Amino acid sequence: MLVGPVFTREAAVAPRRRKLYVFRTVYAISLLLLMCTAWLILVRTQVIRNLGDMARFGAILFQILAPLQLVLILFMAAVQTASSVAIEKDKQTLILLLMTRLSNSELVLGKLFASLLGIGVMLLTAVPIFMLIVLFGGTSFDQVGWTFAVTVVTAFASGSLGSTIALWREKTFQTLALVALSILFWVGGAEAIAAWGGTIGSISADQIATALNPLRAILIASSPSVVSEWAAGVLPFLCTMGGVAILLNIVAISFVRRWNPSRDVRVGQSAAQGEEDTVFSETTTTDKTEMMSESSAGQQISQRDESSRQTHVDARVRTADQTSRKVWDNPVLWRECCTWAYGKRILFIRGAYWLFAATVCYVLFNMVQSGEIMRRGSESAVSIPAAAWALAPFMLLSLVMINALGVTSMTNERDGRSLDLLLVTDLSPREFLFGKLGGVLYVTFDALLLPLVLCGYLWISGTMSLEYYTYIVIGILVLDVFVAMLGLHCGMIYSNSRQAIGVSLGTVFFLFLGVVTAMVMMVSFTGNVEAQITPFLACIVGGGVGLYVALGSRNPSPALALASGLLPLAMFFSITSMLLGRYLSVLLVMAFTYGFTTTAMIMPALGEFNISMGRVRQNEDD
Repeated sequence: MLVGPVFTREAAVAPRRRKLYVFRTVYAISLLLLMCTAWLILVRTQVIRNLGDMARFGAILFQILAPLQLVLILFMAAVQTASSVAIEKDKQTLILLLMTRLSNSELVLGKLFASLLGIGVMLLTAVPIFMLIVLFGGTSFDQVGWTFAVTVVTAFASGSLGSTIALWREKTFQTLALVALSILFWVGGAEAIAAWGGTIGSISADQIATALNPLRAILIASSPSVVSEWAAGVLPFLCTMGGVAILLNIVAISFVRRWNPSRDVRVGQSAAQGEEDTVFSETTTTDKTEMMSESSAGQQISQRDESSRQTHVDARVRTADQTSRKVWDNPVLWRECCTWAYGKRILFIRGAYWLFAATVCYVLFNMVQSGEIMRRGSESAVSIPAAAWALAPFMLLSLVMINALGVTSMTNERDGRSLDLLLVTDLSPREFLFGKLGGVLYVTFDALLLPLVLCGYLWISGTMSLEYYTYIVIGILVLDVFVAMLGLHCGMIYSNSRQAIGVSLGTVFFLFLGVVTAMVMMVSFTGNVEAQITPFLACIVGGGVGLYVALGSRNPSPALALASGLLPLAMFFSITSMLLGRYLSVLLVMAFTYGFTTTAMIMPALGEFNISMGRVRQNEDD
């Protein structure tokens, strides 16, 4: 095929895997479940009198599911392509691919389209379900077509972004963190251009933002006006993002062999080449001495043997040029905190994160000075602070970075075969677990501190009371510890690194997107949020089953089963309480539920090294 044997192999093997059918079945059931939930909310709170009410329901439902699918595909495409390449580097199999006859384009495009194959199958599964929404009225087949066109191009662009960054960076955490930062800068930069409000030539800032921001494009594609506005609203986005994706792939194809292998590997190769030259030189000298007289040859051989003994590894003596550092009682924690365990280029990640935090701080400052926060809070029918529109993406980024470091700290140890060495030492499971957990929280200290600082600014400016600021501080700290332990837990129970990263980050996105989707559905179809537990009951049960399959099926535990059942129910209660302004109830329920779930993941790991090492080949293929 045109993209090479890498994609051909994936296309031939993927239909044999159960997860391909499981994922698309679960995705289809989830979409149908959301449709049924929205219908139950409507019929239980309102009276459907005519076809116009049905059409309004279909239009609102379509405009909820289309952005939800776009956000899900946007992050899935980027994470899957990035983790696929990063794991090849961790297992040192990318070097083997570079040694084959594969061309640069076959390698880059093959890995890209192989990673996007599952996402393409999911989108094909969703097409007939979105077609069903047309039967309610209020939407057309043109809207469905343009919506999926925007989604497909977004998946291609985000997948190309993840693949290029993964080929550029060496460490898995650096790759995942840069991907998350790049996506937020992508969307946030487009919104900054729209807020600027100027013009470039005859093109307005809103048109530029629409051509760059997939969220704006999907809102236009899912609206009924797309039939007449597709040329000005959707087509520029498709052309722009298609061109950006092609440009990213051209860069990756051009530099893939310059970026890989890494500099450390090249240094090792140079040293090995130097040793080979020395051996060859000694061999040549030996051949020459054999042509001399026996007495001269014997003398030369003795000198060569003595020189070999002096250069042997057992005879080497190295004088320390500095005093040795004292290792703590917990060597795992010492390594995480006192060495560059995740590479020195993590400083670049921190710099980009601080830049994003400065941008959010600037936005909050302008909102406070102009009084926009207070106006939005009083005019909105739902009690959601206006600052949440700026703080929510930043807090999600912080949780993703902490979770990504947690899961990659385990997968890197296993893929690098260093976990085998740790398990044969006298380290106790308690030392290993708390060393890793403390190291993750220490390295991502910026992600823990800056959200609290930004919320503290709102308190100092008088926008937020001390009571609400205390609630936010406690809630953020509980969630930070939860996502860190979630990453370690998934890294320990899943032997396949790609699966561990996908489940860990997928759980974080599931909880976040679940909250956002539930809030939007409650507000869109009715203002009564107190009596909606019955329509959402199927979603709560399905979410609990999904969490247990992800977190507890490979390591069954009654505590994890209870936590999986309580977490969706607690999130629903927290959503309704937040919409009603009962913030203390939200804090108490979240602190107890997430604290209990974190404890349920910690306790089994304290007694023994219950870490999946991936010795069985079947686990790698599933």
